[in-house]
Amino acid sequence: MQGETAGEAIAVRASEPALSPEEAAHSAALLARLRQVIADSGGAITFPTFMEMALYAPGLGYYSAGARKLGPAGDFTTAPELTPLFARCLARTVAEALTELGGGDLLEIGPGSGALMVELAGELVRLGTPPRRLLLLERSADLRERQAAALAAAGLEAQWLDALPPAGFVGVIVGNELLDAMPAACFRIAPEGPVERLVGVDGDSLAWREGAPVTPGLAAALEAIAHDLESPLPVGYCSEVCLAAPAWLASIAERMQRGVMVLADYGYPRREYYHPQRADGTLRAHHRHRAHGDPLRLVGLQDISVHVDFTAVARAGAAAGLELAGFTTQAGFLLAAGLTDALADILAQAGPDSPDYLRAAGAAKRLVLPGEMGESVKVVAFARGVPAPRTGFGGRDLRGRLGV
Repeated sequence: MQGETAGEAIAVRASEPALSPEEAAHSAALLARLRQVIADSGGAITFPTFMEMALYAPGLGYYSAGARKLGPAGDFTTAPELTPLFARCLARTVAEALTELGGGDLLEIGPGSGALMVELAGELVRLGTPPRRLLLLERSADLRERQAAALAAAGLEAQWLDALPPAGFVGVIVGNELLDAMPAACFRIAPEGPVERLVGVDGDSLAWREGAPVTPGLAAALEAIAHDLESPLPVGYCSEVCLAAPAWLASIAERMQRGVMVLADYGYPRREYYHPQRADGTLRAHHRHRAHGDPLRLVGLQDISVHVDFTAVARAGAAAGLELAGFTTQAGFLLAAGLTDALADILAQAGPDSPDYLRAAGAAKRLVLPGEMGESVKVVAFARGVPAPRTGFGGRDLRGRLGV
């Protein structure tokens, strides 16, 4: 088990809200399907296979089922769900890019509830730079319905895509907490070398298994990581590698003729990600606003995420022909993109004691404070055929920490 001691695990389980009969039946159905896949695979599956099924299995995966996922009534809260201020700041970066492009489309990948796109589109209209089209790429039919309702309520028209747009895309691509939901491989450093952490069955539950040697793709990734570190990872060290991100970035590059992409996510530069003190990795599950380190329970009912190795992301983008246009913390990005001005506008309109201002000020603190999202979330930008965006990236330039 990663990220918690046995005592902490017992405490988390004891404090978990009771499942409804429907939730228990839903999780049991997905568990049965996983057990069958594991049996058909000889007793174990890779963690990416497990994570893909746990999150996206049709009708049963976390993002494919109908339960509310985002916001106070869900399992976790993202920046766009917390406050419109995030979108209003991001809109200034998008507006700059659209102006440089002479217009273009706005594509959000993994739009969640639709809150970010609603606020982005509205702010872009107010800034006088409306996109040509609003495009949303979403795998979950349930989330598509929620997004459609949110956009319709705001009077916005949009087009949903089943895959990345064809070659020739001109415009801006945005994604918030997108990369951390991509299935990742898990490993442990054993005395004889790295072993891959697999998922098997133990009685009525899922359990970790180990397989050696590791797959060629994971072996190559671990060699590249070791080359960047000052010292070898110690025996017993557990962590993850997202092998899907480089191919995904290459697919974006193949389709982007001219444009900018801005991604915000939890993560670190490589040397911070694979720091010796981060010996349990970053793999986390989220259920009803409780974060814990056991993704193998509550299958289908909890989110699973892995922090982002931004060095790997930056190198993959460069290898695909994209310019690394910016990298900073969320706090640095939002403050450089006008967060204080946006708060001042609310203050001037509503007054210092109004619920609107107090709510906005409280949300802004969560966005930028180091102990909240401010330092743990990073913002990275790529560009092709257009100047690198200055808005949001004119303050703390952390590209040098990526080692690219």
